[in-house]
Amino acid sequence: MHWLFGDQLGPHFLRPSQDSGLTREAPLLMIEARSVFRRRRFHRAKAHLVLSAMRHRAAELGDRVTYVRADTYREALERAAGGDRMTVHHPTSYAALKLVRSLPRVTVGPARGFLVPMDDFTAWADGHGGERLRQEDFYRWVRRRHDLLMDGDAPAGGRWNHDHDNREPPPRRTPVLPVAAPYRPREDEIDDEVRRDLDRWERDGDVSFVGRDGPRLFPATRAEARRALRRFIDHRLATFGPYEDAMLAADPVMSHSLLSAALNLGLLDPAECVEQAEAVWRAGGAPLNSVEGFVRQVAGWREYVWQLYWYFGEEYRHSNELRHTAPLPDWWHDLDADDVRARCLRTVLTQVRDSGWTHHIPRLMILGSYALQHGWDPAAVTDWFHRCFVDGYDWVMVPNVVGMSQYADGGRMTTKPYTSGGAYVNRMSDLCGPCVHRPGDRTGPRACPYTAAYWFFLDRHRGRLEHNHRTARAVRGLDRLPDLAELRRQERARGDGPP
Repeated sequence: MHWLFGDQLGPHFLRPSQDSGLTREAPLLMIEARSVFRRRRFHRAKAHLVLSAMRHRAAELGDRVTYVRADTYREALERAAGGDRMTVHHPTSYAALKLVRSLPRVTVGPARGFLVPMDDFTAWADGHGGERLRQEDFYRWVRRRHDLLMDGDAPAGGRWNHDHDNREPPPRRTPVLPVAAPYRPREDEIDDEVRRDLDRWERDGDVSFVGRDGPRLFPATRAEARRALRRFIDHRLATFGPYEDAMLAADPVMSHSLLSAALNLGLLDPAECVEQAEAVWRAGGAPLNSVEGFVRQVAGWREYVWQLYWYFGEEYRHSNELRHTAPLPDWWHDLDADDVRARCLRTVLTQVRDSGWTHHIPRLMILGSYALQHGWDPAAVTDWFHRCFVDGYDWVMVPNVVGMSQYADGGRMTTKPYTSGGAYVNRMSDLCGPCVHRPGDRTGPRACPYTAAYWFFLDRHRGRLEHNHRTARAVRGLDRLPDLAELRRQERARGDGPP
C-alpha cells in the first residue's frame, strides 16, 4: 500500500519508480484526520480547499484508493493497514516525517513535486559555505541545471534578473489592471459535502475556524489546475512582470498567477509551469521580463524556500535574533479588519479574511512589516501565516516568515530586514490617498502607523542595523529627525489595538 498525503495529489506522485518503492498496481491510502483541524485554528477557506482536493482525488482514483476519515493519522493507519508494509513519498513537514519514520515497515521515498533533489541542493549549499545562501546564486544554478531561459551558457536576453523592469508602481487613475480575469472553478457536490461537514464540526464545537468560506476560488483537481495554468499563460502572463510588486485596493489579484495553492497541493508540477511560460516567450507571446519574473518565483524562490526548510534543520523555526516576543493581538488573530483605520492594512486583512490569499507584496510589506515593526514573536507570526493562507504549509512559511519577513535568522536568508515607512506603500499602491493617516507623518494625530513604527524599529535595533550596509544609511537618518524624542514617546505609549 502507498500512502498519499493531502498535498501529494497530482499524477506525478503516482509514477512508479524503484527509489520510492511505488508500483503501478500498488493500492493507495488517503487519510482525512480531523485532529489536524483541532490543533490549529485554520482559515475556513483553506480547510475547505484541502478537503475538497483530497475528496476529489479519491473520487478520481476510485477503487484503487482506501479513503479513511478518522480522528488521528495513527488511528486511520491501524484501521486501514495494520502491520502491512507501506511506501510513502517524503512528506513536506518535519512533523509528518517524524510520524512516518516512527511507523514500522514503512519505506520513505524521495520527495516529489520539486525541481532539485535534496541531496543535490545539499551538495550545492555545502559548496557555498552552508550559511549565507543567497537566492540569486541558487536561482542561476537552477536555470543552468534545467536549461531554463538560457541561450547556450548565457541567460536569455543577456541578464539573469529583470527585477529592474518589474518594480513599476500601479498605473494611476486605474482601479484595476486591464487584464483578463483569472480562472475560477465551479463548485460541485463534493464542495457541498465539505461545506456541510465543516458547518457540522463548528456547530458541534469540535473545531474553530477563522475567515470566510465563500465560493471556492482555487483549483481542487488536476483538471482545474491545468485550466488555471493555461488561463494564466495565455491571457495574464504577458502583463505580470511590470506590476508584480504593485498593489491596488480594488484589484488584489492583478496579473498574478494564483497557482501557488495548486502547486502546494501537488496538483501542478513546477516543471510544467516554467516550461510552458518559456515556450510562450520563445513563441513571442509574452515579454521576457514577465516570463523571467514568473520563472524566478517558481524555479527560484519556491524551490529555494523548500530546500532551505530542510537544509537549515528543524531548529531554524525557533530563530529569534531580534528577540521579539510580543504576542499577536486578538484583532489580528480573528482577522478583524473592520476595526482597522489604516487603509492599507484594513484592505489587506480584509483580503485575507475573505479569501485566504494576497500576493507576495502585501504579505511582506503590509502584514509582515507590521508584525516586524511591532516586535511580535516570529514563531507566532509564522503559525498565523501557516493557518490563514490557502497556500500556507510549514515548509512554505518557516523560511518565508522567519527568514524573509521577520529577519529572525539575523540574515541567513536575506541581507536586510524588509520593512518600510508609508512612503513605499504610497509609491507602490493606491492605498494611501483616502486614508485617515498621512504617509509622510511620523508623529501627531495623522501619523502613519507604518512610518512611525519604521523609524522606531530602526531606533530600537540601531546597534545591529548600523553595521549592516543595507540599513546603515537609514539608521544614520535617525539623528536628523527633529521629532525623535516625541516619536519614541508616542510609540512606547501605543497599545496593541488596531491602527
